[in-house]
Amino acid sequence: MQLHLKVWRQARANTPGQFQTYTVADAHPDMSFLELLDVLNEQLIQAGAEPIEFDHDCREGICGSCGVMINGKAHGGQPQTATCQLYLRHFNDGDKITLEPWRSSGFPVIKDLVVDRSAFDRIQMAGGYISVKTGSAPEANAIPVPKATADAAFDYAACIGCGACVAACPNASASLFTAAKVAHLALLPQGHPERHTRVLAMGEQMTAEGFGDCSNHGECQAVCPKGISIDAIATMRREYVRAMTGF
Repeated sequence: MQLHLKVWRQARANTPGQFQTYTVADAHPDMSFLELLDVLNEQLIQAGAEPIEFDHDCREGICGSCGVMINGKAHGGQPQTATCQLYLRHFNDGDKITLEPWRSSGFPVIKDLVVDRSAFDRIQMAGGYISVKTGSAPEANAIPVPKATADAAFDYAACIGCGACVAACPNASASLFTAAKVAHLALLPQGHPERHTRVLAMGEQMTAEGFGDCSNHGECQAVCPKGISIDAIATMRREYVRAMTGF
């Protein structure tokens, strides 16, 4: 199959970028989207041109490094699918596909499709942890946790920090990412002692990084490759009110 790619090219953060169009004539439906970019880069290298920069690591839908906008949709629009697990069978021969980096002031472009997502690291470092040193892992049943609570905490802990929620949100909000980290620990007994300071510190850091606020569009939930619910945002808001009022 033949695919026509319109790719954002930008040499560095402080220089203007533009779209450039390329054609891959020997794409195969069983290729993943990143394999398509590998084939395109081989073409560019053979032609003496500079290859396209894009992030990737595990290529198994686990790490979230691969995120790009594909035809205006974070990760390409397939439900609960990261870019690296998006296969060309979802496209047709002759399709024109537009590729862009995440668009947010909190995620400045480094080069081409690569953005700096270290803002997420700083939000996490602001409070998304348990500071008490507990030594080796305790026996699993030492602290009883209801199954429904444990399941919900695990669902929130599944967040891989890819940034699709920010890219899809009209406000470029990082609320789903931050809320998943807050809700995960707020639900577990180990996270209770620091729950008030955690939500305040992480919320303040999210704002300081330049992300917008949530206005309940729900786009974040729709594109999340791990299917994290916006219920996490409601939990974060309740935690915030408790922290501010002392209840």
